[in-house]
Amino acid sequence: MQASADKEIFELARSDDRVLVSADTDFGTLLALRRTAKPSVVIFRRTSGRRPEAQAKLLLDHLPDARESLEQGSVVIIEESRLRIRSLPIGE
Repeated sequence: MQASADKEIFELARSDDRVLVSADTDFGTLLALRRTAKPSVVIFRRTSGRRPEAQAKLLLDHLPDARESLEQGSVVIIEESRLRIRSLPIGE
């Protein structure tokens, strides 16, 4: 899906009830513009290093706290020392 357009990625994730995981902070803006409750998105911000193993560990460490919100429709922002959760749709 790396070569797919953002709109296609969002639509596939929504139709399959999946959660998008990205380090692309533009996904938060795109999600706000869509004004929908799904798909949920996890965004990595200001994490030291971009090693997949480190990001996977951060995700797994925070998943218990974010799981219910992700199931309901949220954007979850994971930083080194904090977790932020915002319900979707944004702007309502």
